Amino acid sequence: MFASVVNFAVNNTFLTVLVFAAAFFVTWIIYLQWQIWQLKKKLKMLFHGGKAQDLEGVIFEQIKRLRETERGMREINKFVQYLEKMAFKSVQKVGVVRFNPFSETGSDQSFCVAFLDLGDNGVTISGLFTREGTRLYVKPLTDGESKYPLSSEEKEAIEVAQKNWKIKKIK
Repeated sequence: MFASVVNFAVNNTFLTVLVFAAAFFVTWIIYLQWQIWQLKKKLKMLFHGGKAQDLEGVIFEQIKRLRETERGMREINKFVQYLEKMAFKSVQKVGVVRFNPFSETGSDQSFCVAFLDLGDNGVTISGLFTREGTRLYVKPLTDGESKYPLSSEEKEAIEVAQKNWKIKKIK
């Protein structure tokens, strides 16, 4: 039976062309339907359940969100600048030196601490331990120097603070 159908199709070229054309168009229609389905899926994602007539509204909503994002970024940039200023002025370098100012007393009970920011501004705090009590001395620093005379221990504490500090890279 199949052989007779093939024989009929070979003898009748018009019918053969018609069958191939029909098969081509059915395939083409299936492909176009698939493309329409994909487009509908993308449009549904774009409009979030809205209708195509709301395209102008969707565009204005996106512009509104973009402006809010830009405003937020400006606020974040201002805050970052504020944090940078605070970080520059914060204590970031600390140096500690313990010493014995008097040979007749006990061990290294006296100390000197230097607190510096990035520009080497800050203070030194020295504590001198004696039998009568402990005395504290504070000297302001600008660029690692003070308008008051610095002891060798205070200078050493400043050097320790400057040496031990290294910039750590943020990943």
